[in-house]
Amino acid sequence: MLLTIVPIAPHHAAGFHACLDVVAREQRYLAQLEAPPLARVEAFVQENAANDAAQFVALDDGRVVGWADVLPEWPVALAHCGSLGMGLLPAYRGQGIGEKLLQTCIAKAWARGLTRIELAARADNLRAIRLYERLGFVHEGVKRRGMRFGTAYHDTVVMGLLREEP
Repeated sequence: MLLTIVPIAPHHAAGFHACLDVVAREQRYLAQLEAPPLARVEAFVQENAANDAAQFVALDDGRVVGWADVLPEWPVALAHCGSLGMGLLPAYRGQGIGEKLLQTCIAKAWARGLTRIELAARADNLRAIRLYERLGFVHEGVKRRGMRFGTAYHDTVVMGLLREEP
């Protein structure tokens, strides 16, 4: 395994799409059931790469096996905030890859001027919640029935991380 973490680039779009689709279809970690159409993902990646966004992919010998991004909110009063998204293929979990992705992504988000990163995770996703806690995220609340897959509701934990001000 030759694992690298790199900023996302347009040539990663198809691999990112495939990875996103696998994680989404697990119906456990993301708020979607499948990846959006490839053309939409390609446009998303193109825009993020062009804007030097805080979006990174983990590559195993060139294959996208995970990602993390912190994308800024667009309303002016929320422009200091970014929303965290991430995922890893099942075979790559529990190896510290997610933590490296997040550390890289958070550093870039701070460098881009964000001062707050927020996320929502399913309350039963204890592995991810522990990772977020290790990186300094603080519990800010619970959204009851925050996600629904079919007829099954799941609470979500809302967490936030603030940049230390000098």
